[in-house]
Amino acid sequence: MKIVLLEPLVIGQEVLDELSKNLLDMGHEFIAYNRVEKDVEILKERVKDADILIIANNPLGGEVIRAAHNLKYIAIAFTGYDHIDLEVCKEMGIRVSNAQGYATEAVAELTLSLIISLLRNIIPCNEVVKKEGTKVGLVGNELNSKIVGIVGTGAIGLRTAELLKVFNCKLLGYSRSESQRALDLGIEYVELDELLRRSDIVSLHLPLNEQTKGLISKGKIALMKKNAILINTARGPVLDSTSLAQALNQGIIAGAGIDVFESEPPIPSKHPLLNAKNIIVTPHIAFATEESMIKRANIVFDNIYSWIKGEEKNIIL
Repeated sequence: MKIVLLEPLVIGQEVLDELSKNLLDMGHEFIAYNRVEKDVEILKERVKDADILIIANNPLGGEVIRAAHNLKYIAIAFTGYDHIDLEVCKEMGIRVSNAQGYATEAVAELTLSLIISLLRNIIPCNEVVKKEGTKVGLVGNELNSKIVGIVGTGAIGLRTAELLKVFNCKLLGYSRSESQRALDLGIEYVELDELLRRSDIVSLHLPLNEQTKGLISKGKIALMKKNAILINTARGPVLDSTSLAQALNQGIIAGAGIDVFESEPPIPSKHPLLNAKNIIVTPHIAFATEESMIKRANIVFDNIYSWIKGEEKNIIL
């Protein structure tokens, strides 16, 4: 079979060679592209003879998938899968897996970093010292004992909750289904509106789908406390960016930490969140650490080897 890696996995060549060695030993062909390609015609050429595709978080549309006449399996090196056309995959009988779990630690840690940076004014403090200033106007708040609302109690949301428990936080949760592990952590499940009203910090950990798109709307943001902060390390479209920017600029809420947007970076300079007050923005990097990149590569190749042997893992379609 022909296995095609459509984009870099951000791992060293030695690691990639080691992970793909067994495929070559089994007689399969392995081709790895080391640059992200956006041109549809070039992508169609790359995939046309592939039996297996490996992609990360760059979009894979139906036109490209349909051009892969031999395609049987797509291994996504990512947790989310809203960036590929699953309807076309279903139509063509293509199996799809993801790399669930590889970035749990990385995303949870960045979430905590954003929370503490906002509470303690880390970025303004850094800037003022470089300008020979003082702490005047920069005295922040402790995370200890704050009420934190976890919106989405999957693996990442729960790992974030575990880290927050170290800071003696009171934890609220909102999810379409309750998790026993969440209850064991002491999370109190409430409706979304109540969570937004009560929380000092709201952290989003939702997948993107028809039910979650635009979930955190202008009306929802208006329910939050004036001194509350909002963190999104999930998917950009689960919240209304324009409404969030307006809320920050009008003092409706106190701050935000945003790692994800409606599209992948680079983000246009006129994007409303890039011009909002008291916001920290990062370039969709929550999932990306040296450790997590190696974890996800191992998961992806393990998924492929398992599929070849007829023992499917992490299948989403």
